[in-house]
Amino acid sequence: MGLQTSRPQGRGLKTTLTVTCSPRDVDRYHRVVAVCSVSGDDIERWLVRSGLAIDWPQYSRGEYSKDQAEAEKAEAGIWAGSFIEPWKYRACVRSGGRVLACSDGD
Repeated sequence: MGLQTSRPQGRGLKTTLTVTCSPRDVDRYHRVVAVCSVSGDDIERWLVRSGLAIDWPQYSRGEYSKDQAEAEKAEAGIWAGSFIEPWKYRACVRSGGRVLACSDGD
């Protein structure tokens, strides 16, 4: 499936980009899990490496773990502050942990 989008390129010029997505899975809420790219560049990889998203191993099978480690090391994006992965937080709370104790403590 492809989607075209335009972005401004200064002084009124626009570039058209084609986003291509390949469905990989369906989550428990019936949402499509897909890998999307622009000009062959994996959008999720860029987002994770920039600290704007996290590797979700349940669906990525660790595909972006090295990119996330780079972002964490560089303290990029969400890694510049206090953060815990959502699934770890929810598991802690479900097992009876208190909200503050389930956070990363920063």
